[in-house]
Amino acid sequence: MLDVKPKLTLILKERGITQAKLSELSGIPQSAISRFDRNTQHSDTHLFAIAKALGLNVEDLFEVVE
Repeated sequence: MLDVKPKLTLILKERGITQAKLSELSGIPQSAISRFDRNTQHSDTHLFAIAKALGLNVEDLFEVVE
């Protein structure tokens, strides 16, 4: 079984970006970014917008442990 966890907090910390700034860059509400980061909701559209704003692939937003 795979364990998949968002690693957005780490990515933002490494880049010195807040959720509010990512919201501006991606056009996604900060509340939706927070829900993604807490692993409670993953809207496909939001994932792609967040990844694009950060210059990453969608897969890069997650830590996958087998």
